[in-house]
Amino acid sequence: MHPPSFHTRRGHVGHWAQATSVLALSAVALTGCGLQPATSYVPAVGPGSITPLDGADGVDLTVTSKNFTEQLLLGKIAVLAGTAAGFDVTDLSNVPGSQPARELLLSGQADVLWDYTGTAWLTYLGQAEAITDQNEMWQAVYDLDLTNGVTWGAPAPMNNTYALAVRSEAVADLGGITAMSELAALPVEDRTFCVESEFNSRPDGLNPMLAHYGLERGTANGVPDSNIGIYDTGAIYSATDTGACNFGEVFTTDGRLDALDLTVLTDDLAFFPAYNVAPIFFTDTIKAHPGLEKVFAKISPKLTDEVLRGMNRQVDVDGAEPADVAYEWMIEEGFITDPAS
Repeated sequence: MHPPSFHTRRGHVGHWAQATSVLALSAVALTGCGLQPATSYVPAVGPGSITPLDGADGVDLTVTSKNFTEQLLLGKIAVLAGTAAGFDVTDLSNVPGSQPARELLLSGQADVLWDYTGTAWLTYLGQAEAITDQNEMWQAVYDLDLTNGVTWGAPAPMNNTYALAVRSEAVADLGGITAMSELAALPVEDRTFCVESEFNSRPDGLNPMLAHYGLERGTANGVPDSNIGIYDTGAIYSATDTGACNFGEVFTTDGRLDALDLTVLTDDLAFFPAYNVAPIFFTDTIKAHPGLEKVFAKISPKLTDEVLRGMNRQVDVDGAEPADVAYEWMIEEGFITDPAS
């Protein structure tokens, strides 16, 4: 979910002329993975609380995103916002992976990308120590990324970080557990976990998480190895739901949490890094159009974990198109209007 990024940077160039090599690689990656290129379809947009900015008429604005559901939704939200603000928007969402999406922004081939503070801090910016405080993480990323020609906009409340979840119907049998600090009070036989292979072995994964909460892996009185099941990422949700384990490693904005009625435990001793999403901009674009940052600052406060879970669920579980889900949400929040109504 949080792959490494390029660390190179090129000068500000025309969006299409210099994007060719990156997009060609993206097309190869899409083909190799059996995926299809993104559709650039977005419904027609009328102004709502977002209205055309002075100087935006006739100006190109390129939006990019990564290629998983949440990023597609955020990319379409950015496209709709930029269109309502009066720009001529080019939709380059659905770029395979963090690396090429980040590179498009660094080089000025894209102007806007929603990204995650923890990803930037630990992966793009190469910092070794995670920051769990959400405001401190955003400020640290903001300060350091300015040197790369990148400006971070206002962060959203949504924090797509790791978490442990339990099937809701089992909570009562597990002593009414709501927080991770309560794991240590459970009988050993109830401390069962479903995790992916990466989380099982990473230095900020399962072992240090258990230690942080007073449990030792591989001991009879802690968490025996037989209590830990290794699964593919997608299979963890269904395995947790069916009771293959009591606690599954999940992401906090995944739509399957609601669809399967899984309860997320509070990380009350603050182990997991902050992964708040925020709009990030090519700095030259913001200097030329400072009102654009204010447009996105209206949107960010509305993007909570619950909102993204709901939108992700509509796409991943109900089969809706990301553009349609984003459009309906933007209308419901009053950011845009339907020009046909």
